[in-house]
Amino acid sequence: MSHGPGQDLEAAIAAVRRFSRFYTRQIGLLDEGLLKSEFSLTECRVLYELAHRAGPSAAELGRDLGLDAGYLSRILRKFEARGLVTRAPSEADGRQSVLALTEAGGEAFAPLDRASHDEVAVMLGGLGPEQRALLVRSMAAIERLLGQGGEPRVPYVLRPLQVGDIGWITHRQGLLYAREYGWDGTYEALVAEIASGFVKNFDPRHESSWIAEREGEVVGSVFLVRQSEEVARLRLLYVEPEARGLGIGRRLVEECIRFARAKGYRTLTLWTNDVLVAARRIYETAGFVLTKEERHHSFGKDLVGQHWDLAL
Repeated sequence: MSHGPGQDLEAAIAAVRRFSRFYTRQIGLLDEGLLKSEFSLTECRVLYELAHRAGPSAAELGRDLGLDAGYLSRILRKFEARGLVTRAPSEADGRQSVLALTEAGGEAFAPLDRASHDEVAVMLGGLGPEQRALLVRSMAAIERLLGQGGEPRVPYVLRPLQVGDIGWITHRQGLLYAREYGWDGTYEALVAEIASGFVKNFDPRHESSWIAEREGEVVGSVFLVRQSEEVARLRLLYVEPEARGLGIGRRLVEECIRFARAKGYRTLTLWTNDVLVAARRIYETAGFVLTKEERHHSFGKDLVGQHWDLAL
């Protein structure tokens, strides 16, 4: 059953709200005092920032934490009255005051910091190494997608095929082509057949594969297989939607071309369909030439298959 964009958005909204309810309960944000302390969540966060920054101003704290100036001012006045925070004129700007924790403020923050560490340690203690790694990667993805941190310094890396990749690539290509082009399960079956055949019959002297990985997640792949002594075939190029625009597809094709030339092939060939516009643009830019077209009915759709060749 297909869903429209509005339904997909509403489902995503419901999922985010459900996760928010789960996580606020999981880390005790619904408690009157965070970490069984007298401080609220916001107060604990302000103490954390003061403990880990060198002389921030109230304006900087409010901007970085997204806090209303009046609300933050009330918190700081409360801390000052209790001797937890001091203010001093800024040497750089006399109109601003810089904030600092007092010794009493440090003593108040220390048990909160330990309690937070220990609480998370307990939460993670029941998970195995792979589960913890998955959790950390997932949280990093949330930060990247919803935050303002920009792209990672290293946008992606290429690595060889590893155990588990074949199943993942088959799964992702099946889903992506169903969502983007409406192809049915016979395409996923074809991917599984090609990918499993690559592993079973792999000839490292004449064949290779490249997996694009971004922050620990597979975001693209391509395979090069031997068709004859003079002809190599490029197969199953794909890039995850969130990783498009980084040049991954072009790089994967370039790696295939470089490998095929190094191994002495005379021609690099591939088969695709005309609806795969982005992929066809990559092939054409790389120098491939369209040599043949034929209409066919596959994957539940009427398609136009295309054969492209690159003279090496």
